[in-house]
Amino acid sequence: MSVRIQPTSQVDESARLGEGTTIWDLAQIREKATLGRGCVVGRGAYVGPGVRIGDHVKLQNHALVYEPAVLGDGVFIGPAAVLTNDFYPRAVDPDGTLKRAGDWEAAGVVVAEGASLGARSVCVAGVRVGRWALVAAGAVVSRDVPDFALVAGVPARRIGWVGRAGVRLVERDGEPGTWECPRTGALHDERNGALTERN
Repeated sequence: MSVRIQPTSQVDESARLGEGTTIWDLAQIREKATLGRGCVVGRGAYVGPGVRIGDHVKLQNHALVYEPAVLGDGVFIGPAAVLTNDFYPRAVDPDGTLKRAGDWEAAGVVVAEGASLGARSVCVAGVRVGRWALVAAGAVVSRDVPDFALVAGVPARRIGWVGRAGVRLVERDGEPGTWECPRTGALHDERNGALTERN
């Protein structure tokens, strides 16, 4: 297995790409970015300098992942989703001079293992999206998302729970706080606003 890079993409020489990774047309992978094994970077997607991406991650067309974002294994970033990195975005300083690289501090988004971000969703600088969470299309994530949470809206808020299959969990009758995946049968326990998998 080898890396597949389309000729119209731009991959910096210092970027590291894992075995079986594919970079599609017009994608840009910046300097010192790291992508694990079996990743797919869609047409026109952008991966910023030093971004760290795990194994088997999919970045759909025109997804924008700004540094210093960190994406865990099995993460899905939907079409035109954006991971921002500036708490106070401005083109100029108060005196009108153009801002330069040293005039601000980048704050990356962390997307944990197995989480998915829907099409055109936005994650604001510095947030963490928990393991196996699901962010709905068009949502704006302005605060941390718990593991297994299903969030939607502007700003995003939790509207349910999902399991590893991405299917909305159903609370078991007569068992408050016990959630079941209709697809896999996996059980989860809710306590104090957090969900954990039952072994």
